[in-house]
Amino acid sequence: MPFLLLAGLAAPLQAQDRETPYWATIRASVLNMRVGPSADYKIDWVYRLPGLPVKVLRLMEGWRLIEDPDGAQGWVVARLLSPDRGAIVIGDGLAELRDGPSHDAMLKWRVEPGVVGALGGCDDGWCELRIDDYRGYIAQNRLWGAGEP
Repeated sequence: MPFLLLAGLAAPLQAQDRETPYWATIRASVLNMRVGPSADYKIDWVYRLPGLPVKVLRLMEGWRLIEDPDGAQGWVVARLLSPDRGAIVIGDGLAELRDGPSHDAMLKWRVEPGVVGALGGCDDGWCELRIDDYRGYIAQNRLWGAGEP
C-alpha cells in the first residue's frame, strides 16, 4: 500500500518539473498577477479574460512567472492556469477567419485584434481557431500564443 501512496504523490512533483517556456491559458475569471511568487507580494495587474494565452517562463512552488501578450511579466498561482492552448488575435486591422487553411478558402468571418479563442492545430502558417461557436482557420502570424513559446 505505501507504493500506491508514493505513486500518487509523484504526479504533483512531476508537474513542477515541466520544461519552460510553455504556453498556458488563464483558467480563472479573475487572476491577480503579482510582483513576486507569494500572496504577500503586491498585485501588479488583474486579468479578467479567461482563455487569454500566456507564456510560462519559470516555475516556483505553486507559482508561475508568466508573460502576457503585451510583454508584461509577473507571478500567478499555478492552479489558475490551464494547459489548454489558446491564442489572441494581434496585428493591425481585421484578421480573416477562413473555411480552410488557405488564402483561397472561403472567408467565414473577420476578427478584431484582441479576440481570444481556443487554438487547434497549426500547419503551414495556418492555425485552427475556435471562438465560442465560430471555428475556422487564421494566418498564424496574426496570432499570439501559436507556435513555439
